[in-house]
Amino acid sequence: MKRRRAALMAGGAAIGMALGWWVARRHVDRHRADLFSGRPLRRWSALAGLAEMPRVDTVHLLRDYLTWEPQPLLRRRARAIVRRMETALG
Repeated sequence: MKRRRAALMAGGAAIGMALGWWVARRHVDRHRADLFSGRPLRRWSALAGLAEMPRVDTVHLLRDYLTWEPQPLLRRRARAIVRRMETALG
């Protein structure tokens, strides 16, 4: 009985984690083009999407974004992405 309960709990946790990952991925994909949105959460999602695209034009776009972004947390995230991309691109 205890083993069955433990297996059900582990299965439920795995399903919950998979569902959470799927919802977060869908949110990022949906808001990838919202870098200059009025909503900070959409901008965060756009940054997450852009972080997966290390290209020179993405670095230029993020530099423009850094001069525009009013939120310190989002500016720090964008700076970290730019630094990582510049290192990767050489």
